[in-house]
Amino acid sequence: MYSGYRGGVKGRSLAFEPDKLSMMRDQSHLEAVEAFAPATVANVACGFDVLGFALAEPGDRVVARRRQRPGLEIVAITGDERRLSLELSRNTAGVAAGALVAALGVRDGIDLMLHKGLPLSSGLGGSAASAVAAVVAVDALLGGRTSPDVLLRCAIEGERLASGSAHADNVAPALLGGFVLARTAEPPDIVRLPVPAGLACAVVHPRLEVETAAARRLLGDMVPLRSAIQQWANLGALVAGLHQGDLSLIGRALQDVVAEPKRAVLVPGFGAAKQAALAAGALGCSLSGSGPSLFALCDGTARALTIARAMQAVLQQETGVEVDTWVSPVGAAGARAHQVPNPSCAT
Repeated sequence: MYSGYRGGVKGRSLAFEPDKLSMMRDQSHLEAVEAFAPATVANVACGFDVLGFALAEPGDRVVARRRQRPGLEIVAITGDERRLSLELSRNTAGVAAGALVAALGVRDGIDLMLHKGLPLSSGLGGSAASAVAAVVAVDALLGGRTSPDVLLRCAIEGERLASGSAHADNVAPALLGGFVLARTAEPPDIVRLPVPAGLACAVVHPRLEVETAAARRLLGDMVPLRSAIQQWANLGALVAGLHQGDLSLIGRALQDVVAEPKRAVLVPGFGAAKQAALAAGALGCSLSGSGPSLFALCDGTARALTIARAMQAVLQQETGVEVDTWVSPVGAAGARAHQVPNPSCAT
């Protein structure tokens, strides 16, 4: 692997790691590059549209391959059961990659191949992962000279297609890794937050689908002042808990009084699964994004595995569908890319 990104701790000061940037610039002759972008947990209970962190897995992959004919094209998609469009303007990866090519003013011929490792409409940042993997792959193919700020802006355009609005709580951690606060999406103002040692996440995904745009419509445009005050207090407490390494405060702060009460009905068994997580020792539990996936923050990966199994058992009983589980450190690495050894075999 030769690509890495890190977020600056002062708002927009996002930068490549210098040694890896020089390596990228040495690779402008590459014929094909594959990029991986991870799943993300957005909102994190009290941080609707502003908080998100990266998981170690699963994720989406995009191969960018040179071709003689100028222009950008999605030539193949796998892992989507043929549900996603190959048309650039109707695919988050295509929109993001198109925005990058336009921003750079390049006319190179590039084929894109997208592999969906993330379930569709899962609440795990699938549209963001596709968009981020696409811009990272195209940038790497072209030599890796683009600033993370530009990559982020272009990926946000892909996310806009999926959700109907610009927000960076999935895109930013998918690109940069770690745990981030997106103060604004336009322009992107991203703040990296510290992660206490050993903080882990259990994620469960009942094989149902919740469309982000539809879930957003459930929320309406107004929040009662009492709820807003409580949400602000929880958000401040969570950020303080992360900085202080105070797991108890983090747990008390993981309460969503804005989105979760309206969206919980979209996930059969949500309440019972949340209670199972807390009974098994979770610091807190809520919907991941708009659902149907749930996340629980935990003290250590061993406990996270136990909590994941507890939530899985409840959801399988309540929904009658298969339930996938993942356990990850909170704030894993972001997008990365590597050369494809045999471009003619890239799929």
